Amino acid sequence: MTSSLFSAIWRRRLAVRVTAALLCAAGVGALPQVVHAQTTRVRFTLDWRVDGPGAIALLTEGKGYFKQENLDVSIDAGAGSGAAVQRIASGTHDIGFADISSVVEYLASNPAGEKLQAVYVLLERAPSTIFVMKKSGIDTPAALAGRKLAAPVFDAGRKAWPLFAKANRIDPASVTWLNVDPAIRETLMARGEVDGITGFFYTSLLNLEARGIKASDITYFRYADYGVNLYGNVVVASQRMIKENPQAVAAFVRALNRGIKDTVKDPKEGIRYVQKREGIIDPAVEERRLRFFLDNFLATPAVRSAGLGGVDKARLRTNIVQIVDAYGLKRYVSAEDVFNEAFLPAEAERKL
Repeated sequence: MTSSLFSAIWRRRLAVRVTAALLCAAGVGALPQVVHAQTTRVRFTLDWRVDGPGAIALLTEGKGYFKQENLDVSIDAGAGSGAAVQRIASGTHDIGFADISSVVEYLASNPAGEKLQAVYVLLERAPSTIFVMKKSGIDTPAALAGRKLAAPVFDAGRKAWPLFAKANRIDPASVTWLNVDPAIRETLMARGEVDGITGFFYTSLLNLEARGIKASDITYFRYADYGVNLYGNVVVASQRMIKENPQAVAAFVRALNRGIKDTVKDPKEGIRYVQKREGIIDPAVEERRLRFFLDNFLATPAVRSAGLGGVDKARLRTNIVQIVDAYGLKRYVSAEDVFNEAFLPAEAERKL
């Protein structure tokens, strides 16, 4: 290399360095940089097995709404709200669906445990329901006195029975409870071995029909229709996730909010995503289940007026007192402990 060529190269490099230094001193980057958003992995649990109501999460994932928010979401089947809360508290999952009563119960029972919070209300009305056969003659709540009901020990309706009894002036001790596995609950009623059961409306009604009982032969008492004004399922996030990655929590809620609105608009589309995940389902049955879920508990008149996801703080405070008293818990928790509204999308985005 000649000395003149070397000098030219050196001067060119020096000029570049000086220019870069001057630009940086002026607060301007010498060269534009492309920033790639980092994808966040989210471990999500349903509150129950994969069925119609799971469409709100599966559609959100299937249509790419989570991906558009830079989230990589794995969706696991659940085994009840209590189990979902334990998964989140233990750290095996970051976010999940669970009944708000289970959230209150966990927080009230574990003051020193890992924290979690609800960040979005799914069901404005709790779906807990008592089912009996019409031929039993039980046509009012008062007629339940002296009868035998079956339910799993963790069933939300069973645990909230004292609230239903109080609202309908029934002695809560006047009913005998049989502890059963969820898999045989409806079968026992179909066989006449118990007078009735408690379960979620959209779960047990269709399960009874699957066991040969016509809907016209069933009487049901939905808690929400008989004076029990509890919220139902919510989106729950671990405190670790909330503290360490609040942007991911907000992104998850934004994506899910979109998916819920799409599912309300077109339940059939939602069921197509359920069937992709769980090919053995009966699409017609699961669409009915999903419509019961949406029409009676999620897209209620109150939600259509106020929007998805939020809570009325006064109502939530009352719910907390009712749950603590009904469950026989030893301490109350605040509405702020239970629900964190910071992650809700703008009100306009939550309108149906």
